[in-house]
Amino acid sequence: MPNQLETISLTDKQKKAQRSRSLAIAIALALFVVLVYVGTFAKLGANVFVRPM
Repeated sequence: MPNQLETISLTDKQKKAQRSRSLAIAIALALFVVLVYVGTFAKLGANVFVRPM
């Protein structure tokens, strides 16, 4: 039994679709991070930055 991996090559249409999905996931993740940041800031208020060091 050979130990070589079988690979498939994607067509240009499949590569474009994969790239579009990856971009959509990246944008959704970035929006989620911004949403969590804004929610945390709204809940804790501006006083979170005013603390003694």
